[in-house]
Amino acid sequence: MAQADFVHLHLHTEYSLLDGACRLDRLMDRAHELKFPSLAITDHGVMYGAIDFYRAAREKGIKPIIGCEVYVAPGSRLEKKTTSGGRDVYNHLVLLAKDEVGYQNLIRLTTAAHLEGYY
Repeated sequence: MAQADFVHLHLHTEYSLLDGACRLDRLMDRAHELKFPSLAITDHGVMYGAIDFYRAAREKGIKPIIGCEVYVAPGSRLEKKTTSGGRDVYNHLVLLAKDEVGYQNLIRLTTAAHLEGYY
């Protein structure tokens, strides 16, 4: 069977905040079985699983794509108040690293969000 023509670019693993369900071992076994040439990790707001994901993908011959699904604050990330009369309004944005520099940038962004921001 040839490689799959489909690549998941938005995928949450067991490391994802709020909605992580895919265990890396089962995920990589299935991706290998389906002959995925690559696979992305885009956990919610965290990079905890990136290294384990990278290693597991490489072991199966799958090109790992490291990313993160981030929250975009409606104003400043430092503000905890809402502008919509009590309803939190924010958007999600999927970011994928092109290379090592992109990976380092994702780490910086998620670290700043955890240490300095509400979102």
